[in-house]
Formats: sequence, C-alpha cells, structure tokens
Amino acid sequence: MHPERFESWLTVGTHGLYCRPGGFHIDPHSAVNRAVITHAHSDHARAGHDHVLATRETLALMKARLGSAAKLGTQALGYGETLQVGDVTVRLVPAGHVLGSAQVVIEWRGRRAVISGDYKRSADPTNPPFELVPCDLFVTEATFALPVFSHGDAKGEVAKLLKSLKQFPERAHVVGVYGLGKCQRLIALLREAGYAEPIYLHGALAACCQIYESFAVELGALKPATGAKREELKGAVVLAPPSAIADRWSRRMPDALTAFASGWMRVRARARQRGVELPLVISDHADWRELTRTIHETGAHEVWVTHGREDALLHHIQLTGRQGRALALIGREDEES
Repeated sequence: MHPERFESWLTVGTHGLYCRPGGFHIDPHSAVNRAVITHAHSDHARAGHDHVLATRETLALMKARLGSAAKLGTQALGYGETLQVGDVTVRLVPAGHVLGSAQVVIEWRGRRAVISGDYKRSADPTNPPFELVPCDLFVTEATFALPVFSHGDAKGEVAKLLKSLKQFPERAHVVGVYGLGKCQRLIALLREAGYAEPIYLHGALAACCQIYESFAVELGALKPATGAKREELKGAVVLAPPSAIADRWSRRMPDALTAFASGWMRVRARARQRGVELPLVISDHADWRELTRTIHETGAHEVWVTHGREDALLHHIQLTGRQGRALALIGREDEES
C-alpha cells in the first residue's frame, strides 16, 4: 500500500468503501465485522454489523430504528476526539446533515482523507453545523449536484407554511417529511418562527423525535395525529412520512392541504406528480453551490463522488484541475431530503 495513492488503501469492494490499514468499512451496504457509520439514515446505517463506531447520537438512532446498532459491540466517538484504529487515526467531525451525522477523517502516513457521508452547509437548529476539514482526498455525496438545485433559505419556506395556515385556517396542513432529520428540523424551524401550537405527528415519526429530545433538542408540544378529533386538526400542522400524505391516512384529515418539505420540491414536476399543493424547498443535503464551494475549500486535489448526480460534479472537479472519480456505491438512495 502506498499512502500517496489513496486507491491502494481506500478501496471499493463487495461491501462498499473499505480502509485497509484500519481494517474497517465506512457505511457498508451489507453486514461486516467492523463498520464506521456516518449517520443513521437507512442507506448508510444497516443492521447486522459485528462492531460499529459512530457518534452517541447515531448509535442511539440506529438502536431505535434497527433494534440494535451492532451484534457484538459499539463504540461512541465524540466530535473532535481522535482514535487509533489499526494503523490509522480516525476522527469524527460534524456533517450538519441530521442529529449525530459525522464526516470521517482518516489519517495515515501523513495523508488525510475525509469521507463526508451526507452533509449540508445551511443552518439547522437541531444539530451542529458542518465543519470544514482541509484534506488531500475528499469523498463527497452528489445528491443535488446539478446547477439547477439552489435550496435557498429554509426560514423563507417555513414562512410560506405559516402564511398558508393563516389563509386556510379550516384546513389541516399535512406535510410530508423524512422521519429522521427533516421532521425534527421543520419542527424546530417552526418553533424559531414563533409557532407555539401543538404539532401533530404520524405514529412513524414519534420515535426519532423522542431520540432528538433525549439529546436536548427541544421540539415543543407534540401530539399523535391518529386518534385526534377532526375539529382539533383544523388549521393544525400535521407531519407524516411522504408515503402517507397521499393515502387514506391523510384523507381523514379535515380538508387536508398537502405540503412536502424536500430539496426535490425545486423540481415543480415532482410536486405536481405527487399532488402537492404547497411545495417547501427544504433540504438536508448540500446544493450545487455548497458542493462546489466545499470541494474548493477543503483544498483536496483528489475528489471521489459516492452517489447522486455524479457526471456534472465530476466535470466541475476536472475543470478546476482536480482528480475526480465516481465510486458508484450500491445501496445509496435518493431519500426525500
């Protein structure tokens, strides 16, 4: 193995990205002996690993979502703490994506690689902001890696929701949100904007909200939507998984106005296809400007792209004099973020 050639010690095999001198995988898509997990979304955190290293928050979320974070043992690593793993040193720093999300900083023989996982640069009251780490190799996502994607200010999108509540006080506003991250961020943004009314939750969202609150993220008054009286739900904010906003569950709401909080709502055709009346462009991923800015600011000469809209980002990487590579990792999904 040659430290100056990253592909000799960071390899893509049958389980995903593998650090050979450390003896561990990063976000493997199938069960392995030792895994370092960037965050608890299901396309990064899978069940069945023997040993898992992650932040305390990610381990708690994995346990709640998967039943167990690992079969044989877990190790929590706080942001900024350094750990020797095999022949490499490992550090976790905030990725700004969801609660507990981390970039994995690996150093070996004077070379530094940063595996970003999923990340965003915009403000989020529910988790620490993205921390920039200068490096030689930056491994980035590319979920929204097209110039058309510019997410803008999430507070402005929340203002649209609050305006609609005033305009249509008899209608339940049923908002589709991803259960881990988007749900809690939207609640916190509503609270920051002064909305103090109870927020109603689909049952599938309750567990992650409880984990967030256990880590001192205050979400205010939350109530179960199922079982609530129709009169109570008039003019209320009701949060539900994206799949529920168009099924019979939402039809029991009083004159439901459907909304959807996602970066994909920048594409109006997606909103129309889903029958969304109020698209809210709120994303937990970096947009095109944040992706290209981050690559530049890391100073990395070599950039690998894990998943998403790879072609445009690779073209940009090469135009700016860097070496680019598409990893084409399997098992990554376009989550509703």
